[in-house]
Amino acid sequence: MPHKPMRLRRSQLAVPGVSEKMLTKAAASKADHVFCDLEDAVAPSAKAGARETIVDALNHLDWGETVRCVRVNDIGTPWCHEDIITVVEKAGKNIDTIMLPKPLNASDVQFADTLLTQLEMKLGLERKIGLEVLIEEVEAMQNVAEIATSCERLECMIFGMGDYAASQGLVMKNIGDTQGYPGDIFHYPRYQMTIAARAAGLDAVDGPFVDFNNLEAYKVECQRSLMLGMVGKWAIHPAQIEPALDIFSPTQEDVDFAREVIAVYEKAAGEGLGSVGHKGVMVDAASARLFQNTVNRADLIGM
Repeated sequence: MPHKPMRLRRSQLAVPGVSEKMLTKAAASKADHVFCDLEDAVAPSAKAGARETIVDALNHLDWGETVRCVRVNDIGTPWCHEDIITVVEKAGKNIDTIMLPKPLNASDVQFADTLLTQLEMKLGLERKIGLEVLIEEVEAMQNVAEIATSCERLECMIFGMGDYAASQGLVMKNIGDTQGYPGDIFHYPRYQMTIAARAAGLDAVDGPFVDFNNLEAYKVECQRSLMLGMVGKWAIHPAQIEPALDIFSPTQEDVDFAREVIAVYEKAAGEGLGSVGHKGVMVDAASARLFQNTVNRADLIGM
Protein backbone atom coordinates (compact mmCIF):
# COMPACT_ATOMS: atom_id res chain seq x y z
CA MET A 1 0.00 0.00 0.00
CA PRO A 2 1.52 3.39 -0.98
CA HIS A 3 2.60 5.65 1.86
CA LYS A 4 0.18 8.53 2.38
CA PRO A 5 1.21 11.89 3.85
CA MET A 6 0.21 12.13 7.50
CA ARG A 7 -2.04 15.17 7.92
CA LEU A 8 -4.25 16.26 10.78
CA ARG A 9 -7.90 16.51 9.76
CA ARG A 10 -9.71 16.69 13.11
CA SER A 11 -11.40 19.91 12.03
CA GLN A 12 -11.85 20.77 8.35
CA LEU A 13 -13.00 24.38 8.11
CA ALA A 14 -15.08 25.43 5.07
CA VAL A 15 -14.38 28.95 3.80
CA PRO A 16 -16.07 30.71 0.83
CA GLY A 17 -13.45 31.49 -1.79
CA VAL A 18 -15.05 34.86 -2.48
CA SER A 19 -14.36 36.27 0.99
CA GLU A 20 -10.91 37.71 1.60
CA LYS A 21 -11.96 38.51 5.17
CA MET A 22 -13.04 34.93 5.95
CA LEU A 23 -9.93 33.47 4.32
CA THR A 24 -7.76 35.69 6.49
CA LYS A 25 -9.58 34.58 9.63
CA ALA A 26 -9.37 30.93 8.54
CA ALA A 27 -5.60 31.10 8.11
CA ALA A 28 -5.30 32.32 11.70
CA SER A 29 -7.78 29.79 13.12
CA LYS A 30 -6.98 26.64 15.08
CA ALA A 31 -8.48 24.36 12.41
CA ASP A 32 -6.16 21.56 11.28
CA HIS A 33 -7.37 21.87 7.72
CA VAL A 34 -8.99 24.70 5.74
CA PHE A 35 -10.63 24.22 2.38
CA CYS A 36 -11.05 27.33 0.28
CA ASP A 37 -14.31 26.73 -1.52
CA LEU A 38 -14.99 27.29 -5.22
CA GLU A 39 -18.08 25.08 -5.32
CA ASP A 40 -21.31 25.49 -3.33
CA ALA A 41 -20.26 28.69 -1.54
CA VAL A 42 -19.57 30.56 -4.80
CA ALA A 43 -22.16 31.68 -7.36
CA PRO A 44 -21.42 30.79 -11.02
CA SER A 45 -20.80 34.43 -11.92
CA ALA A 46 -18.25 34.78 -9.10
CA LYS A 47 -16.18 31.63 -9.65
CA ALA A 48 -13.48 33.19 -11.84
CA GLY A 49 -12.90 36.00 -9.35
CA ALA A 50 -12.92 33.57 -6.42
CA ARG A 51 -10.04 31.66 -7.98
CA GLU A 52 -7.91 34.79 -7.86
CA THR A 53 -8.98 35.57 -4.28
CA ILE A 54 -7.98 32.07 -3.19
CA VAL A 55 -4.66 32.24 -5.03
CA ASP A 56 -3.84 35.50 -3.30
CA ALA A 57 -4.75 34.05 0.10
CA LEU A 58 -2.66 30.92 -0.45
CA ASN A 59 0.35 32.91 -1.59
CA HIS A 60 0.32 35.75 0.92
CA LEU A 61 -1.31 34.64 4.18
CA ASP A 62 0.55 32.86 6.97
CA TRP A 63 -1.12 29.46 7.24
CA GLY A 64 1.28 28.00 9.78
CA GLU A 65 0.85 24.20 9.97
CA THR A 66 -2.70 24.28 8.57
CA VAL A 67 -3.45 21.89 5.71
CA ARG A 68 -4.24 24.16 2.74
CA CYS A 69 -6.93 22.74 0.48
CA VAL A 70 -9.03 24.05 -2.41
CA ARG A 71 -12.44 22.55 -3.15
CA VAL A 72 -12.98 22.78 -6.88
CA ASN A 73 -16.20 22.20 -8.81
CA ASP A 74 -17.09 18.69 -9.91
CA ILE A 75 -16.11 17.31 -13.29
CA GLY A 76 -19.67 17.52 -14.59
CA THR A 77 -19.47 21.32 -14.56
CA PRO A 78 -17.74 23.73 -16.98
CA TRP A 79 -15.49 25.03 -14.18
CA CYS A 80 -13.60 22.01 -12.83
CA HIS A 81 -10.62 21.90 -15.19
CA GLU A 82 -10.07 25.65 -15.06
CA ASP A 83 -10.38 25.66 -11.26
CA ILE A 84 -7.55 23.14 -10.99
CA ILE A 85 -5.37 24.70 -13.69
CA THR A 86 -5.69 28.24 -12.35
CA VAL A 87 -5.05 27.58 -8.67
CA VAL A 88 -2.22 25.11 -9.28
CA GLU A 89 -0.45 27.22 -11.90
CA LYS A 90 -0.62 30.31 -9.68
CA ALA A 91 -0.30 28.81 -6.17
CA GLY A 92 0.73 25.17 -6.62
CA LYS A 93 3.62 25.22 -4.17
CA ASN A 94 1.25 26.53 -1.47
CA ILE A 95 -1.50 23.93 -1.98
CA ASP A 96 -1.47 20.71 0.04
CA THR A 97 -4.60 19.09 -1.38
CA ILE A 98 -7.38 19.52 -3.91
CA MET A 99 -10.87 18.47 -2.82
CA LEU A 100 -13.00 16.99 -5.61
CA PRO A 101 -16.76 16.92 -5.03
CA LYS A 102 -19.26 14.44 -6.45
CA PRO A 103 -17.08 11.81 -8.12
CA LEU A 104 -19.30 8.92 -9.16
CA ASN A 105 -16.60 6.39 -9.99
CA ALA A 106 -12.84 5.90 -10.21
CA SER A 107 -12.51 7.56 -13.62
CA ASP A 108 -13.84 10.85 -12.22
CA VAL A 109 -11.03 10.90 -9.67
CA GLN A 110 -8.48 9.80 -12.26
CA PHE A 111 -9.37 12.83 -14.40
CA ALA A 112 -8.26 15.14 -11.57
CA ASP A 113 -5.23 12.95 -10.87
CA THR A 114 -4.08 13.10 -14.50
CA LEU A 115 -4.58 16.85 -14.72
CA LEU A 116 -2.61 17.39 -11.50
CA THR A 117 0.19 15.13 -12.74
CA GLN A 118 0.48 17.13 -15.96
CA LEU A 119 0.55 20.42 -14.04
CA GLU A 120 3.18 19.16 -11.61
CA MET A 121 5.37 18.10 -14.52
CA LYS A 122 4.86 21.39 -16.36
CA LEU A 123 5.54 23.54 -13.30
CA GLY A 124 8.32 21.38 -11.85
CA LEU A 125 6.58 21.15 -8.50
CA GLU A 126 8.72 19.21 -6.05
CA ARG A 127 5.84 18.30 -3.76
CA LYS A 128 2.90 16.20 -4.93
CA ILE A 129 -0.53 17.72 -4.34
CA GLY A 130 -2.90 15.33 -2.58
CA LEU A 131 -6.50 14.60 -3.51
CA GLU A 132 -9.53 14.44 -1.24
CA VAL A 133 -12.95 13.35 -2.51
CA LEU A 134 -16.49 13.91 -1.32
CA ILE A 135 -18.75 10.87 -1.33
CA GLU A 136 -22.13 12.54 -1.74
CA GLU A 137 -24.16 10.66 -4.34
CA VAL A 138 -25.82 7.25 -4.11
CA GLU A 139 -23.86 6.14 -7.20
CA ALA A 140 -20.63 7.08 -5.43
CA MET A 141 -21.62 5.08 -2.37
CA GLN A 142 -22.23 2.06 -4.56
CA ASN A 143 -18.76 2.54 -6.07
CA VAL A 144 -17.02 3.66 -2.89
CA ALA A 145 -14.43 0.84 -2.81
CA GLU A 146 -13.54 1.51 -6.45
CA ILE A 147 -13.18 5.22 -5.74
CA ALA A 148 -11.01 4.57 -2.67
CA THR A 149 -8.42 2.73 -4.78
CA SER A 150 -8.67 4.97 -7.85
CA CYS A 151 -5.21 6.57 -7.61
CA GLU A 152 -2.18 6.83 -5.33
CA ARG A 153 -2.67 10.58 -4.93
CA LEU A 154 -5.92 10.08 -3.00
CA GLU A 155 -5.55 10.74 0.74
CA CYS A 156 -9.01 11.25 2.18
CA MET A 157 -12.71 10.57 1.64
CA ILE A 158 -15.37 12.80 3.15
CA PHE A 159 -19.01 11.88 3.65
CA GLY A 160 -21.01 14.78 2.20
CA MET A 161 -24.36 14.08 3.82
CA GLY A 162 -26.12 17.13 2.37
CA ASP A 163 -25.97 16.16 -1.28
CA TYR A 164 -26.13 12.50 -0.28
CA ALA A 165 -29.43 13.05 1.53
CA ALA A 166 -30.82 14.76 -1.56
CA SER A 167 -29.49 12.02 -3.81
CA GLN A 168 -31.18 9.28 -1.77
CA GLY A 169 -34.36 11.29 -1.22
CA LEU A 170 -34.03 11.47 2.56
CA VAL A 171 -36.42 13.76 4.42
CA MET A 172 -34.87 16.10 7.01
CA LYS A 173 -34.89 19.73 8.07
CA ASN A 174 -31.19 20.44 8.56
CA ILE A 175 -28.15 18.80 6.97
CA GLY A 176 -26.50 16.53 9.50
CA ASP A 177 -29.45 16.52 11.91
CA THR A 178 -30.96 13.02 12.18
CA GLN A 179 -33.76 13.73 14.65
CA GLY A 180 -36.96 11.82 14.06
CA TYR A 181 -35.29 8.61 12.90
CA PRO A 182 -34.87 5.76 15.43
CA GLY A 183 -31.09 5.76 15.37
CA ASP A 184 -28.49 7.39 13.14
CA ILE A 185 -29.93 7.68 9.65
CA PHE A 186 -26.41 8.13 8.27
CA HIS A 187 -24.91 5.14 10.08
CA TYR A 188 -24.77 2.85 7.06
CA PRO A 189 -23.18 5.28 4.55
CA ARG A 190 -20.71 6.54 7.16
CA TYR A 191 -19.78 2.96 8.03
CA GLN A 192 -19.54 1.88 4.41
CA MET A 193 -17.35 4.80 3.39
CA THR A 194 -15.08 4.45 6.42
CA ILE A 195 -14.51 0.76 5.72
CA ALA A 196 -13.53 1.56 2.11
CA ALA A 197 -11.25 4.38 3.24
CA ARG A 198 -9.49 2.34 5.90
CA ALA A 199 -9.01 -0.62 3.56
CA ALA A 200 -7.29 1.71 1.08
CA GLY A 201 -5.17 3.48 3.71
CA LEU A 202 -7.13 6.74 3.49
CA ASP A 203 -8.48 9.12 6.12
CA ALA A 204 -12.24 9.17 6.55
CA VAL A 205 -13.86 12.49 7.51
CA ASP A 206 -17.47 13.34 8.34
CA GLY A 207 -19.20 16.21 6.57
CA PRO A 208 -21.24 19.23 7.66
CA PHE A 209 -23.67 19.92 10.48
CA VAL A 210 -25.44 23.11 9.49
CA ASP A 211 -27.04 24.17 12.79
CA PHE A 212 -23.84 25.76 14.11
CA ASN A 213 -25.69 27.16 17.13
CA ASN A 214 -26.44 23.64 18.39
CA LEU A 215 -22.97 22.63 19.53
CA GLU A 216 -24.26 19.82 21.77
CA ALA A 217 -25.82 18.05 18.79
CA TYR A 218 -22.66 18.72 16.78
CA LYS A 219 -20.60 17.04 19.49
CA VAL A 220 -22.85 13.98 19.35
CA GLU A 221 -22.26 13.71 15.60
CA CYS A 222 -18.49 14.08 16.11
CA GLN A 223 -18.57 11.28 18.68
CA ARG A 224 -20.50 9.00 16.34
CA SER A 225 -17.99 9.63 13.57
CA LEU A 226 -15.04 8.99 15.87
CA MET A 227 -16.51 5.69 17.07
CA LEU A 228 -16.76 4.50 13.46
CA GLY A 229 -13.09 5.24 12.76
CA MET A 230 -13.30 8.68 11.19
CA VAL A 231 -10.49 11.13 11.95
CA GLY A 232 -12.42 14.40 11.88
CA LYS A 233 -15.47 16.42 10.92
CA TRP A 234 -16.23 19.55 8.93
CA ALA A 235 -16.69 22.91 10.57
CA ILE A 236 -18.99 25.18 8.59
CA HIS A 237 -18.57 27.88 11.25
CA PRO A 238 -15.56 28.74 13.46
CA ALA A 239 -17.63 27.83 16.55
CA GLN A 240 -17.41 24.18 15.50
CA ILE A 241 -13.60 24.06 15.40
CA GLU A 242 -12.88 23.61 19.10
CA PRO A 243 -15.47 20.86 19.71
CA ALA A 244 -14.09 18.82 16.80
CA LEU A 245 -10.49 19.29 17.94
CA ASP A 246 -11.48 18.18 21.43
CA ILE A 247 -13.46 15.10 20.48
CA PHE A 248 -11.05 13.83 17.81
CA SER A 249 -8.07 14.19 20.15
CA PRO A 250 -7.39 11.47 22.73
CA THR A 251 -6.97 12.58 26.32
CA GLN A 252 -3.50 12.39 27.83
CA GLU A 253 -4.84 9.73 30.18
CA ASP A 254 -5.99 7.62 27.23
CA VAL A 255 -2.64 8.05 25.49
CA ASP A 256 -0.67 7.08 28.59
CA PHE A 257 -2.83 3.99 29.11
CA ALA A 258 -2.51 2.98 25.44
CA ARG A 259 1.28 3.19 25.60
CA GLU A 260 1.23 1.26 28.86
CA VAL A 261 -0.88 -1.55 27.36
CA ILE A 262 1.42 -1.82 24.33
CA ALA A 263 4.49 -1.95 26.58
CA VAL A 264 2.89 -4.67 28.74
CA TYR A 265 2.08 -6.75 25.66
CA GLU A 266 5.55 -6.32 24.15
CA LYS A 267 7.15 -7.37 27.43
CA ALA A 268 4.89 -10.44 27.62
CA ALA A 269 5.58 -11.34 23.99
CA GLY A 270 9.31 -11.07 24.66
CA GLU A 271 8.86 -13.62 27.44
CA GLY A 272 7.01 -15.98 25.11
CA LEU A 273 3.53 -15.19 26.38
CA GLY A 274 0.65 -14.57 23.97
CA SER A 275 -1.49 -12.73 26.49
CA VAL A 276 -1.23 -11.32 29.98
CA GLY A 277 -3.57 -9.80 32.54
CA HIS A 278 -3.18 -6.08 33.23
CA LYS A 279 -5.36 -4.01 35.57
CA GLY A 280 -8.21 -6.48 35.38
CA VAL A 281 -8.28 -6.92 31.58
CA MET A 282 -6.64 -9.37 29.21
CA VAL A 283 -3.97 -7.89 26.95
CA ASP A 284 -3.01 -9.68 23.73
CA ALA A 285 -1.96 -8.87 20.16
CA ALA A 286 -5.43 -7.58 19.26
CA SER A 287 -5.41 -5.26 22.29
CA ALA A 288 -2.02 -3.85 21.35
CA ARG A 289 -3.16 -3.30 17.78
CA LEU A 290 -6.32 -1.49 18.91
CA PHE A 291 -4.44 0.78 21.32
CA GLN A 292 -1.82 1.51 18.67
CA ASN A 293 -4.49 3.57 16.88
CA THR A 294 -4.62 5.90 19.90
CA VAL A 295 -0.84 6.18 19.98
CA ASN A 296 -0.72 6.94 16.26
CA ARG A 297 -3.27 9.74 16.69
CA ALA A 298 -1.33 11.12 19.64
CA ASP A 299 1.95 11.06 17.72
CA LEU A 300 0.39 12.96 14.81
CA ILE A 301 -0.99 15.59 17.19
CA GLY A 302 2.31 15.80 19.07
CA MET A 303 1.10 14.44 22.41
